[in-house]
Amino acid sequence: MKLKSVTESFAKVIHGLKVGHLTDRVIQRSKRMILDTLGVGFLGTSTEVFRKATEYSKIYNSNTCSTVWGRPELRLPSTYAAFVNGVAIHSMDFDDTWHPATHPSGAVLPVLMALSEALPPSPKFSGLDLLLAFNVGIEVQGRLMNFSKEANNIPKRFHPPSVVGTLGSAAAASKILGLSMTKCQEALAIAVSHAGAPMANAATQTKPLHIGNAARHGMEAAFLAMLGLQGNKQILDMQAGFGAFYANYSPKVLPNLNSYTWLLDQQDVAFKRFPAHLATHWVADATASVRKHLVTDGVLLPIDHIERIVLRIPDVQYVNRPFPDSEHEARHSFQYVACAMLLDGNITVPSFHKCQISRPQVRELLGKVETEHPQDNLPNFNTLYCEISVTLKDNITFTERSDTFYGHWRKPLSQKDLQEKFRANASKTLSCDTVERFIETVENLEDLEDCSLLATLLKGPSPLEMVSKSIQQLTVPAYNLS
Repeated sequence: MKLKSVTESFAKVIHGLKVGHLTDRVIQRSKRMILDTLGVGFLGTSTEVFRKATEYSKIYNSNTCSTVWGRPELRLPSTYAAFVNGVAIHSMDFDDTWHPATHPSGAVLPVLMALSEALPPSPKFSGLDLLLAFNVGIEVQGRLMNFSKEANNIPKRFHPPSVVGTLGSAAAASKILGLSMTKCQEALAIAVSHAGAPMANAATQTKPLHIGNAARHGMEAAFLAMLGLQGNKQILDMQAGFGAFYANYSPKVLPNLNSYTWLLDQQDVAFKRFPAHLATHWVADATASVRKHLVTDGVLLPIDHIERIVLRIPDVQYVNRPFPDSEHEARHSFQYVACAMLLDGNITVPSFHKCQISRPQVRELLGKVETEHPQDNLPNFNTLYCEISVTLKDNITFTERSDTFYGHWRKPLSQKDLQEKFRANASKTLSCDTVERFIETVENLEDLEDCSLLATLLKGPSPLEMVSKSIQQLTVPAYNLS
């Protein structure tokens, strides 16, 4: 059958991809993404933005409800469970990052987890069903971003998960709901009218809502398409359609299913070792190296011996925050991450607590930081670098540079360290036994016959387990990959 449009080709791929199309590499990479996303989601349930999103969502009721991760006492309508779980995932900016730049997993996994509970128990929703729908949602995002040169760089106008994430959510939901090719096409059209959020809300409590909304709106688009709602059947072909979000938009018909290759097969994701904007990880890596010149017998040189600190970084305005005042601003501050690493020798979850940000030593160091933007240092996660120079009062200067940090797709986290990150994040909410069962279940996800086991684990501890967990946490080691 000759395809009439790009949009139709997307619908054909969403509808037509089967478990047999999954490759071993795609399965392994997506399982890592799923485990990491679950972990940062559990950790995110401790944040203020998650609490506010959850309180808001409680006003909605439905006979069909899904789990709020780690909260056995709280269930919400499926769309709102996906919303608050998506908010949790991005609440600390600790979730995975892809190239072209977006956070691919957070808009998709909450949708599939919510639907796995909401769908009738027969036929069973298997681990392979989950992996296929998850990868369809990831694939749609990547294909859309590859249609624009603008999307290759760190964004300036729209936050990518709010744009492509909404369509990825719609695609994943359409796949798991078994929508026809025509209704998959309608779901994409409806999702485009739900998409988009401005970068001006970066470094605020509103930014995590972008991923929560992408999850919820994509699911709603699939539900509306299932009910027969119609949209523009060429929405992805048009500059006035999806092209409105990106300059240089040049869509192409997707490959034939007989010769289809997954983008995740070609391009892995980055996993973060601390909860902040990905670009700050180059800064942390370079600063850790320069710090070695300033430490004697384990003691850092006094701050008043430092004359100035120069960061040579790409020109990314929303991560250029000389004096951050909140945890969200600090997560989007080249300057803060450099100063915290210099002072402490490590960046961890508590590094972004208010008491750490407002330390007098931090504020003093921030006043010594200057930034430069070399012309060859483009705002692109595949090519950017960080160079840091620390000049002392006696005019001695130490300079170090990072081209790739541990956790980037060129230097991926080991499976052991990825699991340690999950343990550290999930153990704040789950018992040690449940944490280990999660790791084992995701590790063997392709063999799981019924995803209701995952749903049971997602609910978190019973009151009795909570007491046991509190005792266990007294002996849980801190997560440290430095």
